[in-house]
Amino acid sequence: MGVTGCGKTTVGIALAQKIGVTFIDSDGLHSASNKRKMASGTPLNDSDRAPWLRAVSEVLLNHESVVVACSALKKSYRDMIIAEAPTSIFIHLSGSKELISGRLRERSHHFMPIELLDSQFQTLENLHHTENGKSIDISKPVDEIVMEIIAWIEHPRSTN
Repeated sequence: MGVTGCGKTTVGIALAQKIGVTFIDSDGLHSASNKRKMASGTPLNDSDRAPWLRAVSEVLLNHESVVVACSALKKSYRDMIIAEAPTSIFIHLSGSKELISGRLRERSHHFMPIELLDSQFQTLENLHHTENGKSIDISKPVDEIVMEIIAWIEHPRSTN
């Protein structure tokens, strides 16, 4: 989970390959109208996201083990996912706005424009200590991030 450009897809693919499970990018679960809205520079609202969050939950329910890249910016969004897929865990890929905006400037193939990064950071609610998840610093190389995630999954702690 995390804001656009934090590396959800890159880390998710690497993690899924390392542990031998399916990877699914939840961007593909957005409706065409949501993608058009974001591409035009308009942030999604909660009602836009609700069907998408249900689709994410369905993916999680339909796979024994899966890595899903999903922004899940608000605790309420993560609560919706957990309500439907209670064994889910969240890895928050966390980094500075400067680092992430630099990454966004380098990519051109995505429907999410850099102009929406501020709204993503405004919407973002960090993991709450009661949530089953961990925050990971994205300034490290991808392989280090993946190994940190695996170590945490194998030996979870009660804190984020």
